[in-house]
Amino acid sequence: VRTLWLLVKLFRRSKFDVIHVHTPVAALIGRLAAKLVGIPLVVYTAHGFYFHDDMPRRKRAIFVWLEKIAGWGTDLLFTQSAEDAETAKSEGIAPASRVFAIGNGVDVNKFAPATIGGNRELRQGLGLSDDAYVIGFIGRMVREKGVVELLEAFSLVAANNPRARLLLVGGRLESDHAEGVNAELERVSSQLGDRLVMTGYRKDIPQLLSVMDAYCLPSWREGMPRSIIEAMMMGLPVVATNIRGSKEEVVDGETGLLVPLRNAPALAEALASLAADQAVSVKMGAAGRERALELYDEQKVVAFQLQKIASFARTKNLLPIMGGED
Repeated sequence: VRTLWLLVKLFRRSKFDVIHVHTPVAALIGRLAAKLVGIPLVVYTAHGFYFHDDMPRRKRAIFVWLEKIAGWGTDLLFTQSAEDAETAKSEGIAPASRVFAIGNGVDVNKFAPATIGGNRELRQGLGLSDDAYVIGFIGRMVREKGVVELLEAFSLVAANNPRARLLLVGGRLESDHAEGVNAELERVSSQLGDRLVMTGYRKDIPQLLSVMDAYCLPSWREGMPRSIIEAMMMGLPVVATNIRGSKEEVVDGETGLLVPLRNAPALAEALASLAADQAVSVKMGAAGRERALELYDEQKVVAFQLQKIASFARTKNLLPIMGGED
């Protein structure tokens, strides 16, 4: 309530023409405040609805209802995944005419294998030998990211492949409410020794991706995961869970492999198959980069959003009617 009141005061003082909200809680409060003040144009980008199919039915219904309430104050709804766009329409969260799937994107110049190269020095600095097959993960070290299943799966892979290494990049945020995995990390680390490398929080993501041979994101839920796109842009095959968002990005058997949710043996089988066949791994990675260049260039994604916002702004007389390109 306090946040809502502070936003109302801010919006009244600033007299914005457009409010663009992101993330479930901020989007809910921000849209209510915008409606109370009478902001002419309210835009919401759903990076992934909080509700999902694996959620208990009653709990899911509550969060769908909240999205419907907030949808009352939404003029334009962007979703990163096409599946979320269809869900928004079918659940009545917003009229079809106001819902657009925008995808996701990254900087193609930043995630460029030809520019970054193989990064042998970084690889050696991380204790990874030239002949190691490095499976990477980048994200929050919490249970809902599938870290426990990944640790179990890699233990199975490592038992039969002495070249396999697991590189975990990331940590747990102070604000994170999700259940951590410190106990599992300590246990598996003591078993695997230098075959498990944990870097903690890092900013040199393109460089770290360049030392990996495959990327894995076994999340329980996602919107349109950027880390998969970054890995694809760097020419890596991707192993991911068959969930919303991830299955839209990864073409099973072509750019990577999709596995059932919370299934460590299936995850291990997929990772082992890539580690055992370098040619297939490289081929999938190359196909993934081609797909990423075609679909996930952030400049194209942003341009599409700006065009739609401008179009809706004109209907509210916020922009002059202009011919040609904006």
